[in-house]
Amino acid sequence: MGDYTEAKVKIPFGNKYLDAVFSIPAKILPYAVILTHGASGDMNFSHLSSLANYLVSHGVLCLRFTCKGLNLAYRAKAYKAVLEYLRSSNDYTLSGVFLAGRSMGSRAAAAVTCKADQDNDSFIQGLICLSYPLHRPKLQSKLRDEDLFLIKSPVLFVSGSADEMCDKKLLEKVAIKMKAPQKIHWIENANHSMVVKGRTTEDVLLEINMQVLSWIEEVIA
Repeated sequence: MGDYTEAKVKIPFGNKYLDAVFSIPAKILPYAVILTHGASGDMNFSHLSSLANYLVSHGVLCLRFTCKGLNLAYRAKAYKAVLEYLRSSNDYTLSGVFLAGRSMGSRAAAAVTCKADQDNDSFIQGLICLSYPLHRPKLQSKLRDEDLFLIKSPVLFVSGSADEMCDKKLLEKVAIKMKAPQKIHWIENANHSMVVKGRTTEDVLLEINMQVLSWIEEVIA
């Protein structure tokens, strides 16, 4: 575990700015992770803060940002702006970046990854989907899987086995059809909010964080 600092930044996006914060390790690996929240909340949502703190303590630069809005195309444009901001930064020498998000944020990250893969953008190392919302609750006939089938970069899904927005069998079927190397880690009995009866929030988040770091290390090995 290493020391780290945090730095708040404003990222240009059209005629406005996105609030964001860097978590900067004392000794930086040449890879970073961008994180964003779901349909509600912001970059300080506990799951994102916990993951950023865990990754940065293991040398991974993290940049998490807030983008309010329920329009997926808008969220994806904002995510792309953050990606380009990090790519063009002179403060860090990076070999690549992992795009990550929770719930709707993971859909935005998937959309950006999909476009980057089509453009053969080798800066993108992989996609991390936390509680990917594959469908609306009780509406399993309409899946949000279009971008997933076009992605070529490695993908990690971390979802609850009782997620009301991601049926376990349906995600496994989607994963089998994907072109990309993919891994699913199921948090047993967790719902969409990653709540598990009988387990503390800290215990569940540690399981998530350890899985994400382990997968990143496998991809960059």
